[in-house]
Amino acid sequence: MGAELVFDVTEAASVVLQVAVPGAAGTLRVRSDARELPTGTLDGHGHLVEADPGTVTVSYTATVTLDADSPPPVSIVDRFTSLLPSRYCPADRMTGFALDRFGHLPPADRPAAIRAYVHDHLAYVSSASGPSTDAVDTLLAGQGVCRDYAHLMVALCRAANVPARVTSVYAPGLSPMDFHLVAETATGPTWQVWDPTGLAPRPSLVRIAIGRDAADVAFSTVLSGAASLRSLEVTAVVDGTLPDDDHTAAASLATVTPPRSR
Repeated sequence: MGAELVFDVTEAASVVLQVAVPGAAGTLRVRSDARELPTGTLDGHGHLVEADPGTVTVSYTATVTLDADSPPPVSIVDRFTSLLPSRYCPADRMTGFALDRFGHLPPADRPAAIRAYVHDHLAYVSSASGPSTDAVDTLLAGQGVCRDYAHLMVALCRAANVPARVTSVYAPGLSPMDFHLVAETATGPTWQVWDPTGLAPRPSLVRIAIGRDAADVAFSTVLSGAASLRSLEVTAVVDGTLPDDDHTAAASLATVTPPRSR
């Protein structure tokens, strides 16, 4: 898998990148015109780049092995923070709606029902939403892209008392290829992953970052200065054929097997 991002930096900028897979032996290179730039690691939040004005190209590549038998556990802190409303998932505004439709179900059955509702009631429409679109907007509009699907599912889950978060991933099989956003829920000791769009099989998804909503997992965030994204290319393929996935049953996102030391 990999990604290439090209930025036009018009004022010296500090940019946070979240494109690398944690725990993978990947290669991240940042070039400003013909000069290599160093990157600083931010604990749990990707990499920091300090760039002067010019054309900045970010290249990331990695090959990973996935371990489906070691799903990540749910901590008490994760369970608490994943019930709170957030900028794009205003669950506190959706409680009545969510409980009316899903409150009669046992908590363990609510994520699958909510995933089915979001999948069936939204139309996937490119450019249907913008940077200010939240889950309420998406519910009313009835359309969106992957981040909107994930936000709506997460917001409805939280409103129905199910801890939920978003996860940015590389998604082999996604078409058109891009970074992808899915939802994870916690009704037991481990996180379960759901893709309300149904556009990519979950067994081959590779985690990049987790957060309350898309604001926490953006592939690039300009902290200071001025930088605009000129182009983006994402690649994600599997060795062999894509796995099957009917998307209706619970599944866990596979973890990355750490590379062997030589």
